[in-house]
Amino acid sequence: MDIQQIIDAVRGFDSALVIAPDSEPHPELTWGDAFFYFAPTGVMPERTQPYATITTKDYPDDTAFEVGRDRFRVNIHVGRDRVTELSDADVQPTGSDAFLPHPLYGAMGWVCVVNPGERTAGQVLDLLRDAHDAARARMLRREQGA
Repeated sequence: MDIQQIIDAVRGFDSALVIAPDSEPHPELTWGDAFFYFAPTGVMPERTQPYATITTKDYPDDTAFEVGRDRFRVNIHVGRDRVTELSDADVQPTGSDAFLPHPLYGAMGWVCVVNPGERTAGQVLDLLRDAHDAARARMLRREQGA
């Protein structure tokens, strides 16, 4: 599974917004990455984090996965309860096609997969759909004042 297949799948979700920076006005560090939002208006929501991202390079505070060149990482908010359930304790960050807690946000309910492949691709798409639906539910709760 490649980056474009993931982006195309998410774009098929109802009210999905994919931000894929490749130039100004976005910070150069984000060029090549992708950020997924539930956005029924088609505008990036304010004060809302994406429910999933794709990173195509290491960030200064996030280098353990050696992302770059032929490696990308899908990061998905799955909720705190699911991180341990999904994570493969036998895989090192430099591995691929396995779920691991996100290196910075695992405690906040995020998992990641480097280069989803045969083992994880279907589940990655399912988790992206679940994260999208959860973002929709959060937005509805906020709108209803709950």
